[in-house]
Amino acid sequence: MTGAVFSYALLAALATALLFAAFTDLRARHIDNWLNLGIAIAAPLWWLAMGLGPFAIGVQIGLAALTFAVACVLFAIGQMGGGDVKLLAALALWFAPAAFLQLIVLMAVLGGGASLAMAAFNMTPGRKEGARDIVAGIVALAWVCCAGAIVLAIATDRPVVPPGTLQALADVLPGLWAIPLAGAVVLGLFLFGMRHIMRRQKSRIEVPYGIAIAAAALWVMGSQSLVAVQPSGQSAGQPAAVAG
Repeated sequence: MTGAVFSYALLAALATALLFAAFTDLRARHIDNWLNLGIAIAAPLWWLAMGLGPFAIGVQIGLAALTFAVACVLFAIGQMGGGDVKLLAALALWFAPAAFLQLIVLMAVLGGGASLAMAAFNMTPGRKEGARDIVAGIVALAWVCCAGAIVLAIATDRPVVPPGTLQALADVLPGLWAIPLAGAVVLGLFLFGMRHIMRRQKSRIEVPYGIAIAAAALWVMGSQSLVAVQPSGQSAGQPAAVAG
């Protein structure tokens, strides 16, 4: 088995594990420990296939430890499940800081959009709060649209807001003072809508964050890892999914 074939086999195994994790998280809001452990144990094989040296391996282990520590804080405050914490830490062993940062950004955008959308649908209807419900709905829709725009921008390697649009907005505004004023108005509406959504929840919802983690990891793998693994094999010191 050549180095390139072995690398592709490892990536295929990781992609399969991520798809299975997303499926189980969606179905049962649970990611099995054996699956996360398997992803972590397979990481050294990826390091071997990519020819990582001791320093690069140390970076991966340090990144995983830092990720686990931060994710544990999120778990303690109820913002992330235990399986999500372990999955994210295991994936940190596969991706270098730059690539892993892209994964985190995509995960946060996808997970945040999904969380707000689910919370909006979980609101208790009220007779005398129609206007507030409308504002909350607009906020949720705007957030989901912004999340989609960010994901599309990352996927197509384009800016979230085209320069032409920014220039057109600048031409419409009466002056620089209008920028912080408009920002304050938008932020105020957003906070009002978020508070209303959270206050009117029927019950506590469990967001399948593992799906966002898996989707982000699969995207980074597709955009970086598969391109970086050359048919002739990757040279030492130039890892694929571990490349920044």
